[in-house]
Order: sequence, then C-alpha cells, then structure tokens
Amino acid sequence: MQLTRSAGLVLHATSLPSGKLDAEAYAFVDWLAAAGLSWWQLLPLTPPDSTGSPYFSDSAFAAWTGLLAEPDAPVSEADLDSFRARHAYWIDDWEQFAGPDAVAGQVRFESEWARLRAYARARGVRLIGDVPIYIAPGSADHRAHPELFLAEGVAGCPPDGLGPDGQHWGNPLYDWAANRREGYRWWIERFRRSFELVDMVRVDHFRGFVAYWFIPPGAPTAAYGHWRPGPGAGLFHAVEAELGELPLIAEDLGIITDRVIEVRDALGLPGMAVLQFGYDGDPANPHHPDNAREQLIAYTGTHDTNTALGWWQDEADDATRARSGLNPAQPAWSLVERALGSRAGLAMLPAQDVLELGAEARMNLPGTTGGTNWQWRLAPGQLTPELAARLRAAVAARKRSAPRAT
Repeated sequence: MQLTRSAGLVLHATSLPSGKLDAEAYAFVDWLAAAGLSWWQLLPLTPPDSTGSPYFSDSAFAAWTGLLAEPDAPVSEADLDSFRARHAYWIDDWEQFAGPDAVAGQVRFESEWARLRAYARARGVRLIGDVPIYIAPGSADHRAHPELFLAEGVAGCPPDGLGPDGQHWGNPLYDWAANRREGYRWWIERFRRSFELVDMVRVDHFRGFVAYWFIPPGAPTAAYGHWRPGPGAGLFHAVEAELGELPLIAEDLGIITDRVIEVRDALGLPGMAVLQFGYDGDPANPHHPDNAREQLIAYTGTHDTNTALGWWQDEADDATRARSGLNPAQPAWSLVERALGSRAGLAMLPAQDVLELGAEARMNLPGTTGGTNWQWRLAPGQLTPELAARLRAAVAARKRSAPRAT
C-alpha cells in the first residue's frame, strides 16, 4: 500500500462534543475538510469496557450502540434478516452474549455509520479505524471460540519506557497453532468487518504478531513474562488471499526487533513514528522527523501519550527541549508543523495538539484505569473556522494534498 502525501486528525467518536453520531459528527467532518485534512482516525468502534477503554471489548465485531444518535430508531424484520445474512459468522454469537435487541442495535449502527461515512467521502474525508490485537476475557468471541485461545497465561508487554513493571493487560492469548489450523478464519472475518466500516485500519500492537509477551498465571507483574513466537506474516497472507490488498497501518511501537521490521516491510505496511519520542539525542532515532520515510505515518502523539504541550511542560527536560528546536512559545503547534513538514506520507495530528491543549486533555495513561482515561471531549465550537484556516495553510505549505471527493 502506497501512501499519498496528506494529513488527518485523530479524534475518537466519544470525544465529539456529544459523544454521538449526531449533527456534531457531521460538523466535525465539515471542519476537517475546511482544514485541508483528508483523514479522520478513530479508536476501536467496538463496545468499551466499564472504564471506557475501547481496547478491552466484549466483541471484536460488534459496533458500540452507545454512539447512536437515535438508539430507538425502528428496525424492520427485513433489515434484521438482511443483517443476519450478511454477518452470519459473528452476529449469533453477539446476540447470545448481548441479548435480544443486539441485532437491532447493529442494524441501527450500520445505518447511522453508513450515512456519516458517505457524507465524509463526499467531502474527501476518509476514515481510519483500529483493530486491537486482543479481546476481553469472557467476551462474546472468547466464549464462542475457546479453541482459538490458550487456556492459561495472559497478555501484556515487558518493562519499557512506559513503566518498570511492564503492562499487565490481562487479555486472553491466542493459540496461534489452532488459529492456523482453521486457516485464520476468525481473523479473516474480523478484518472483513473492519473494512466494511473504514477505509484503512491501524493494527494495534503489530509486534505481537511476530512475538508476543506471555505472562504466566499468578505473576504479580508483567515483568515475569517472556516472549513467545506469533504467526508472523502467515496470518496477513491468509487475510490478503481472501480480501485482496490490505490497507493497514502497522502500530510498530514498543520493543521493536529487526524481525518485526522485516515482517512489516515484507508485507508492505507503513509503520508509525511518534515525534514526542524523537528527541533523545540519538541521530538514528526512527521517531525523529528528519528520519521519517515516505512509507510512514508521523504522529505528534497518540491516545496513549501525553499531549504535545503536556509532554513539553511535564515530561521533556531542558536538554530534550533544547535538542528539539521547537518554538518554546508554541511547542505544540511547532510539533504539528514538524509532522506536516516531514517526509512521512501521512501526518496524523491528535485534536488536542492542534488545539494546543495540556495534560488535562490527555486521552489515556497506560497502566491505569478509571480517572479521566477515555473521558476527554471537545467543547461545542472549540474547533473554530479560524483554526481550520490556520491548519489548511500549514497543510498546503507542506505540499500535502487537500481532501478530494470520491
């Protein structure tokens, strides 16, 4: 997949002023087009857990009806039958898990989402979705397909810059041998569902498909885990054989080995650079904007990092600030301009960084639950016409293409 030089904004649907697929969502699409942005990137659209995290979902397939603008819209029997026929692989499992109104909820979501997506496409705005590598324990898929998961051990990641104990996620791990024996059917259907909803998909924790962190039962922290081999490129080849070319982004963050890079490049997938990570003084740092490749998505930050201003104020030391060369009067906007000016084919900007907001607007702090995680929202009118004009000028000055209706 080749990237066209363009730019976009990262904003989950729950961060819209209403948190719904209502008039505010359409107004947001209009603002993106006015700002010269061709992409809207969202977090997973599946149901979040009780803390609001969309990465610990009860389904890998069902969309979250909490986003609906009209949750009580009428649904006909013909619509229900049609949806069941088109989604036969997973909808019965979801209905058994979620209850008798589950199918109607998915029909309503499909209707609202299709209208919003068509509206965006008519304005040249395409959508980027997100496929978490793992699902929640006891979820609909875990119950329906226990043979595809290991009986013991849970997911996480080893100690790194985000924490000395690593991260203990607690998700069930895949039995990759069992998945391979069934021809990766569950994964094929999962990606098929994703591409029904969005134009491109970010594959969360891509390195876990090459090797994953196994945390044994009873381990007090993730630091007691160890690496085990994943399916590698074989899974993606199986998906591609049935679905065709895969418009995927490899979220290649964390402890990345040469083998992870080899698999990513062999599949022709663009990776990610997070500019906040780029100013440690290492001239070869892959996150530095000067080292960006064309086949890359450059982010100022992600949903798991601080905002650009929060990073500058609370995390970057004096030496890092000096090395960055960012404008100390406007560090967030300066980082936005660095992302836009890099060689990366696609520059993705969290809404908080375009708005130059501080740590109070952070979306998530990894390794924690509750608090303000997943709670940040735009205020009505916060994305102004003046800001759209400023951003459109910055996008054009860096020779990134404007939205084109398709």
